[in-house]
Amino acid sequence: MESDYSCHIMNKSLNAERDIDGQTFTSLDILTERLEKVKSLGGIFAGIEFSMNVKKLAKKRSKVALC
Repeated sequence: MESDYSCHIMNKSLNAERDIDGQTFTSLDILTERLEKVKSLGGIFAGIEFSMNVKKLAKKRSKVALC
């Protein structure tokens, strides 16, 4: 349930339907944790990654944290 809501928040944020804020980055953290769990299963799951847009958002967060 938590990851469904996080997906909803990320989708809205990436599509400029809501502001990118702390809730967006909390959702990103939740989904990152879930992705790592899936990747740890190995096999075909090992190569799963976020979209380029999500990766860009994660980098934006890093830049904001440095300021």
